[in-house]
Amino acid sequence: MRATCAFRLDTSVPSYDTTSTSVWGDYLACELDPPPAGPRVTHGHSKDHLPELKQFMTELLCVDRGVPIFGRTLNGNSSDKTSNNEMLSRIGAIMAKHNLGPGAFVYVADSALVTEKNLDAVGPNLFVSRLPAIYAECGRAIAEAVGSGAWTDIGRLAETAAGTGRPCAEYKAIETSVVLYGATYRAVVVHSSAHDKRRQKKLDKAVAESAKLVKAALDGMQNVYFCEADARTAAARAEKLSDRLHTVTVAVCPVEVRRRGRPPANGPARTNTRYELSWELAENSDGVDRERSLAGCFVLLSNVPTEGPGAMDAARLLRTYKGQYGVESDFAFLKDPLVVNDLFLKTPSRIDALGMVLIIALMVWRLMERSMRAHVQKANTTLPGWDNRTTVKPTAFMMTTAMTGIMVAVIGGQRYMLSGPGPSQLAFLKSLGLGPPAFLDPQCRCEPVIPVRSVSKG
Repeated sequence: MRATCAFRLDTSVPSYDTTSTSVWGDYLACELDPPPAGPRVTHGHSKDHLPELKQFMTELLCVDRGVPIFGRTLNGNSSDKTSNNEMLSRIGAIMAKHNLGPGAFVYVADSALVTEKNLDAVGPNLFVSRLPAIYAECGRAIAEAVGSGAWTDIGRLAETAAGTGRPCAEYKAIETSVVLYGATYRAVVVHSSAHDKRRQKKLDKAVAESAKLVKAALDGMQNVYFCEADARTAAARAEKLSDRLHTVTVAVCPVEVRRRGRPPANGPARTNTRYELSWELAENSDGVDRERSLAGCFVLLSNVPTEGPGAMDAARLLRTYKGQYGVESDFAFLKDPLVVNDLFLKTPSRIDALGMVLIIALMVWRLMERSMRAHVQKANTTLPGWDNRTTVKPTAFMMTTAMTGIMVAVIGGQRYMLSGPGPSQLAFLKSLGLGPPAFLDPQCRCEPVIPVRSVSKG
């Protein structure tokens, strides 16, 4: 609460997510009934793809680009859907501490939010999530959007240009609605030029499999006929093998074949006419393009209004949902081996305590990064970056790396500076709202650097 007030965090868009942390060891005490205090370390769905190891879960509720305002460790077999439901039951109380009531904030979560119980638990609160593809309404909404083609261009959302090998994604959207469990919700079908790699690989596999099946069916057909009518009937039957990904074109070609027996002494040899089928298998470009468009789409589910107080257009709703990346990058911090190596804690209560220490450390880490970027923005300046370059996107890791070499000695309870900060280190201190006395005075407090808020429309 104090950090939220001091740094004036924007708490209007809390984002929620969970992750798993794998551990080595049996943790047999967690199998007792009742188990010891703390998270139950056990097998569960591993987000690290290590199902053979036991794990515990961590949940975070973050605001303002990844600053955690709530977090805790959970049992290793906790379900994301259940965890979302529990968070929804307490989100009102959490946000009330920040003077925000129902309708004053938008709860952002991944597709695990979308269940009948969770949607009921949303109550008067606003939310935005991603509609899972397992719902028929998702496929219907995407198919109708691609069929209509009435897209609204959103453009790029990335603040900085991507590398040459990874171009920035371009977005476009269509507003629609879906019905889930008897209730109607706002749905925004979004198409991204950076297609989902898994869905694209699935489509490529489907195209290859389609070609293989159609070719096998054509190879199994008779291709020489004595009667032209029979040949044309067979050609029509072969062309019906065309599917949404491939087109079969068949031509009937008359061929003269010598009759059996001795040819006449005078005159040309007598022949019979046969009818051969010549087929061509071609990729249906329209069908494949449609499937690629379908593969590049996803559906945002929300109850945020399109008009009136708190309204958001499709672009702002997408940007709000994309803010979820802040929580995901927080998990990368919590599981970074440079921050925490393999855990060697035996009791769940100690894991629980370490988890809270790490969440507090994460909050400090994110606030430092936020302050530095706010300073760069307000002062229209840069800070030292990597490889002797300057940057307008400083990170906390850059700052901690730059601070190496400063030496402070404590003699008789008094602190003495042995090796003071240089120009680049002073620049980082200034961006944090600090000065050289921070190294000598344990009671020194920073002057929070507040970013300039841009006003969003729509």
